Amino acid sequence: MSESVTPSAAPASTKEDSTVALLAYLTPLFFGVGIVIAIIMHNSKKTALGAYHLRQSLGLLLSCIVLQIAGMMVSFVLMMIPFIQLLVPLLWVALGVGITILWIMGLIAAINGQQKPLPVVGGYYEKWFANAFV
Repeated sequence: MSESVTPSAAPASTKEDSTVALLAYLTPLFFGVGIVIAIIMHNSKKTALGAYHLRQSLGLLLSCIVLQIAGMMVSFVLMMIPFIQLLVPLLWVALGVGITILWIMGLIAAINGQQKPLPVVGGYYEKWFANAFV
């Protein structure tokens, strides 16, 4: 059986789109360098996939920062309550695991070239950052 061959221009464009999307998720690994490089690359050639994953990644990064700050405040209060103080480390582990799962799901969607929102929070990120990276 012979397979139909698609034009070579389409995969090249998809690869470039995926590169920006993939770099957007490298932020946790390189302290923000990944998202900065992705924004610079996106500004030179704007793509829908790149913009989408930049918005998702930005939302995830800002959520991490807010959760860190709020978590520290809540932990401080909870550490003063007997027995509840034993749950504080579990709270931190749960938040870390949740963020890591969201990050991996976004990374997989970017690698596959999909515009798939992150569960629970992805829709909010699209609303909040609708005008970003356009």
